Amino acid sequence: MAGTEQQHSGGGLLNGGDGPQGKRARLGSGPAASPPATPPGNRVTVVLGAQWGDEGKGKVVDLLSLDADLVCRCQGGNNAGHTVVVDSVEYDFHLLPSGVINHSATSFIGNGVVIHLPGLFEEAEKNLKKGPGLEGWESRTVISDRAHLVFNFHQAVDGIQEQQRQQQAGKNLGTTKKGIGPVYASKASRTGLRICDLLADFDEFSKKFKALAQHYQATYPALSIDTEAELQQLKVYAEKIRPLVKDGVYFMYQALHGPPKKILVEGANAALLDIDFGTYPFVTSSNCTVGGVCTGLGIPPQYIGKVYGVVKAYTTRVGVGTFPTEQDNETGELLQSRGREFGVTTGRKRRCGWLDLVLVKYAHMINGFSALAVTKLDILDTFEEIKVGVEYQLDEKRIPYFPANQELLNKVAVEYKTLPGWRCSTEEARSFGDLPPQAQAYVRFIEDYLGVPVKWVGVGKSRKSIIRLF
Repeated sequence: MAGTEQQHSGGGLLNGGDGPQGKRARLGSGPAASPPATPPGNRVTVVLGAQWGDEGKGKVVDLLSLDADLVCRCQGGNNAGHTVVVDSVEYDFHLLPSGVINHSATSFIGNGVVIHLPGLFEEAEKNLKKGPGLEGWESRTVISDRAHLVFNFHQAVDGIQEQQRQQQAGKNLGTTKKGIGPVYASKASRTGLRICDLLADFDEFSKKFKALAQHYQATYPALSIDTEAELQQLKVYAEKIRPLVKDGVYFMYQALHGPPKKILVEGANAALLDIDFGTYPFVTSSNCTVGGVCTGLGIPPQYIGKVYGVVKAYTTRVGVGTFPTEQDNETGELLQSRGREFGVTTGRKRRCGWLDLVLVKYAHMINGFSALAVTKLDILDTFEEIKVGVEYQLDEKRIPYFPANQELLNKVAVEYKTLPGWRCSTEEARSFGDLPPQAQAYVRFIEDYLGVPVKWVGVGKSRKSIIRLF
């Protein structure tokens, strides 16, 4: 027993021991030790959704990208739907970073993003027809060679899986059917194919592609895949994409350690859709919280600078899944109609409800927001009173956490704080002082509850409708 006590008291490596005496000095233990210096290099500014998506991240990214040198996407695929309005032209982005309309910035699609090449070029062509914002996009876009490819059959499988869920459980996940889940599954099972594979030996790529297609056909007998036709299509896209592709890790290393640069990261989806921290299983297939920035771009965490959370002034959700503050009534219908709450990618109606600050606080616990952007405040202009969810109760007892289990979350009772509305338009407000006192109080209530400052308030769709507080 004495020997055991000696091991625990000083001889182990965890205690800095070196041999039986455990006398080895620990680094930094002397009086001359100084705190570690901040590593040299540029920091990245991150914009993340703090609810279930559709918070207006694109508008905040657009604002910040005006003086950015590099704008990055780190995860997700063309299931994202970010709308940006410039000079009355409305652009919709799904795969391309919203900052691509800044002609002086480079757009980077990182290794954590999954890419459907036909979808990428179709998106560019559609936006080119809307206005001049995307002219020359290829010359200022870089794609990581480690990004995984979404194939047409991934998208077909996504649709089949949704049908199966509906038949088996009577409830599907509500995916966008863009193939995102199946390609992340291929990635996790180590059968996926990447941009670097496509651009290397095409014969070798073709063999792997055919093997993957056969696997899916064996799993889903109803699936029809024209292997040769898709390979010919991919061969064409390989040459179109080749000039845009770089080693993503080295590209980001140079961006961090080269001349001073303003680097912006645009998160897709949102905290409550994160594969690990969202309302599972009704989530997306990637990490859309701050950890996904490091893994999706290949950058160390010490290079993360400001992390901005985007919060809609109320709450919306597309598809199925738990929604504690949902208003399936006239209030929800009014929010839906005033906010034009239809999905950018799917066109589906969004479910609407009051702002849920328990949910946003949970997102803050995970992401550590430096400041917030509160969007679509103007949608609340007509309400006589506005409710805010401030507490969850289970079995009439307050719970200080956001339940992981969906059945438990379905049972929570929400306690609301009722605040007075302002019953006037805020759309012309261009400073915080221009907002009616009740609207200012609403913003301050959000700040006080979360302990996070609000840096921007959105009162409309255009750039000039975003009020900066500091």
